[in-house]
Amino acid sequence: MTLTGVQPAQILQSLVAMPRETEWVEFKHNDCEPEEIGEYLSALSNAAALHEEKTAYLVWGVESATHRVVGTEFRPRERKIGNEDLEPWLARHLHPGVYFRIHEFTFESKPMVLFLIDPCTHTPVRWKDHAFIRIGSYKKKLRDYPEKERALWARVSQTTFEKGLAARGLTGEEVLALLDYPAYFEMLEQQVPSTRAAILSRLEKECMIRAAGDERWDVTNFGAILFARKLPDFETLARKAIRVIVYKGKRRTETIKEQEGARGYAVGFPGLMGYIADQLPGNEEIGKALRREVRVYPEIAVRELVANAIIHQDLSFRGASPTVEIFTDRIEITNPGKPLIDTLRFIDEPPQSRNEALAAFMRRVKICEERGSGIDKVVFEAELYQLPAPEFRVTEQHTVAILYAPRQLRGMDRQDRIRACYQHAALQYVSGHVMTNASLRKRLGIAEQNYAIASRVIADTIDEGLVKPRNPTSTSRKHASYLPFWA
Repeated sequence: MTLTGVQPAQILQSLVAMPRETEWVEFKHNDCEPEEIGEYLSALSNAAALHEEKTAYLVWGVESATHRVVGTEFRPRERKIGNEDLEPWLARHLHPGVYFRIHEFTFESKPMVLFLIDPCTHTPVRWKDHAFIRIGSYKKKLRDYPEKERALWARVSQTTFEKGLAARGLTGEEVLALLDYPAYFEMLEQQVPSTRAAILSRLEKECMIRAAGDERWDVTNFGAILFARKLPDFETLARKAIRVIVYKGKRRTETIKEQEGARGYAVGFPGLMGYIADQLPGNEEIGKALRREVRVYPEIAVRELVANAIIHQDLSFRGASPTVEIFTDRIEITNPGKPLIDTLRFIDEPPQSRNEALAAFMRRVKICEERGSGIDKVVFEAELYQLPAPEFRVTEQHTVAILYAPRQLRGMDRQDRIRACYQHAALQYVSGHVMTNASLRKRLGIAEQNYAIASRVIADTIDEGLVKPRNPTSTSRKHASYLPFWA
């Protein structure tokens, strides 16, 4: 048995013993057109989710009518589409990404191919522009069967990545070898139970594992991604490890070092933050008697942004993970997936997470802040350290948070100043205060006699529609105060 519990020959035996194909199992002999395979991956993944099956199967080397094992000439590892291997080509056209594994093996001296396909989560899986579904033994476009589409949406809205399985059919000993259970009990400040059965029972109650029968266990994605001793031990999670890249200068043209984490997010978080801290620049501060190094970036802000990238990532993205990139003038923290709320509302609105169980556990062990206070602290720390305002960007498939190194006001462009003004107004409001010319001057380090500079920044931010006068009818500039646009 492998660490993931997959034995292709045993799976094949159970599948051919079925009286007929099901909506989540498809048999083929040699038919292997790439477009057709992609459509089947979509249809089978969606069908597995609809029928609450753990896995869907696409098998080559079996006659569909008789279930007789005949072998196949299909060699997926050798197949290319242009210059691209078949497997990454298929993965690239599935949206959202769904995990599938390819097994080539011999059964009764005949070459066989088995695709194991995970059920979709969050949303039906599309092949290119269309989602497919199985109707009996036929593959059809999902949109042509609205009753199936409604049922599938109702089903996937209740499923999450965390409930998926990272490993199947393991012994208790294998489970405890894969998961760092002592770290789990240490983080909760509890003693490790004295028996294996008690440890497994506790992990099961935590939804990190679940009973699979015959004294076997399945490990959930939730348990593995938090407490894996080595993420690569779990095939579906091997590419979820966090990467830290350090560059020379302000561009990505020259890499100094790159490190990829191996441990689960919870058990590996202290080491991750220690490694990041060691890569960040510091300034030497001279006191009355001693010299000490002061970090350029506030530790709380870095910690919160890294934790946010972990818990708010779209885990359905295949081959993508949070990345921390360190330049001489900034840190960029990127996670796969677009945010569920507008970046302008990060400060005031409670965060919405795709991964509620993951987020709740990370808060429970104090890896990240309580709901709704994280980005507030990031902005507060940036103001306290007199840093430029953090920036939050959304690309086609990612969310990027940027912390900038110290910079004088004259080195900030118009957008930098507007962003700082808006964030200051928002932070003041959620803290029970209001922004004034004086408070903005303090935030940006503007001398009192240069109040006109702060007035210009406020006017520009009003023009952008990001702040507004608290009392629009007042003509007093001296006592004017301002609110974020949504207040």
